[in-house]
Amino acid sequence: MPVLDQLEPKSVFSFFEQLCTIPHGSGNTKAVSDWIVGFAKERGLWYRQDDADNVVIKKTATPGYESAAPVILQGHIDMVCEKTADCAKDMAREGLDLAVDGDVIYTRGTTLGGDDGVAVAMLLAVLDGAAAEHPPIEAVFTSDEEIGLLGAAALDASVLDGRRLINLDSENEGIFTVSCAGGARANCRIPVAREAFAGTTLRVTVDGLLGGHSGAEIDKGRANSSKLLGRVLREAQKRGELRICSVRGGMADNVIPVLSEAVLVGDEASVRAAAEEMEREFRAEYRKTDPGISVHVETCGSELAPMDRQGTENTVCFLQCCANGIYAMSADIEGLVQTSLNLGILQTEADCVKASFSVRSSIDSQKQMLLDMLRCLTERLGGDMGVTGDYPGWAYRAESPLRDLMAKVFSEQYGREPKIEAIHAGLECGLFAGKLEGLDCVSLGPDMEAIHTPGEKLHIASTARTWKLLAETLRQMK
Repeated sequence: MPVLDQLEPKSVFSFFEQLCTIPHGSGNTKAVSDWIVGFAKERGLWYRQDDADNVVIKKTATPGYESAAPVILQGHIDMVCEKTADCAKDMAREGLDLAVDGDVIYTRGTTLGGDDGVAVAMLLAVLDGAAAEHPPIEAVFTSDEEIGLLGAAALDASVLDGRRLINLDSENEGIFTVSCAGGARANCRIPVAREAFAGTTLRVTVDGLLGGHSGAEIDKGRANSSKLLGRVLREAQKRGELRICSVRGGMADNVIPVLSEAVLVGDEASVRAAAEEMEREFRAEYRKTDPGISVHVETCGSELAPMDRQGTENTVCFLQCCANGIYAMSADIEGLVQTSLNLGILQTEADCVKASFSVRSSIDSQKQMLLDMLRCLTERLGGDMGVTGDYPGWAYRAESPLRDLMAKVFSEQYGREPKIEAIHAGLECGLFAGKLEGLDCVSLGPDMEAIHTPGEKLHIASTARTWKLLAETLRQMK
């Protein structure tokens, strides 16, 4: 039974609800890509779908706008899949459980995917005729943005004629984003060997953290559960010999992880004492910014044999010594994070420990410096590192007719000026700017809270106002 059918604008929220019935986590976008193609076919619209699951749909101008230059509308079709520890939903196969509470839409136990489902819904609404007047539309639906802007990187932009692009992948109403950091994913691998070791098998868990987007919330002072786990393991090592069987934490490199755990073999009393001590320290350190941190220990079994001494020491060393968080603030823009990295995914296989980082900087040389730092540490521990999803930053454009028009429309509707900002998070605009010479681009979106976490919320009234702003901007694009 529809949950959002009473909300306005009906077209936008109807498409959003339809999208939420289709699993569309990063790396799992074929079904939603095919759904969008089906939409285009039903309406007789020109479309192109590529092997990366990107879809481009074109719609002709409404009467009176035939001579207007085309405008590109763009958003990504993938979402970050995170859920609470007690949620049994298989997000790779099941749709989301939507709910409404006053002015917000949320989901029970999982991320909502408002980032960037709102863009998908608004693009489809425009293509479906909900925007009464507009120039030629080139709607671009990209895949796998959340794991390194992979779809935008693979897109053949030669099919696009527009040089004005409205990106709908921002989460704060009233803010026009006009510049962003570049980034890359660092994939580190530490080899381990295994041998028998006597002791009690224990699971050490660090959880209760707030987490969040590793770009938008990296400056909030929140803890990283995998980094805290490394500190717990180091403290336990000081109190008694132990061997690690496995470590794991996080589900996406661009999300600050909220739960990490280690399975180890050691002296139970020593490990419990270390966990209790570190929990006290963490709660004192993060009492203002991440007050719910918990460290607990339980007996368990393990499918993996213990690592040998060297593998255990290398794993703890890596978690202790890898850089994480803010590295530098901008000297040009007050309050803007310039360079950072986030240990987002921690995994263990039979012969290695793997760690993936989201590295961001508005200065290419500092992005490279952080990649080199991780490579040096990884190789010193006998491992190797690869880099994927490397994407450029998006430079500020001093003269922007699109920005000027959108600011004018915003002022007419809101009675105030919009904020013009640069952000530390990555946006696909940088890749499009590199592919389309002379591109004029603005990113905006409605208010969302706690994106990339199970606490994510999308504000209904803000979505309606953002839609109104988009529709009026299109109307004034003659």
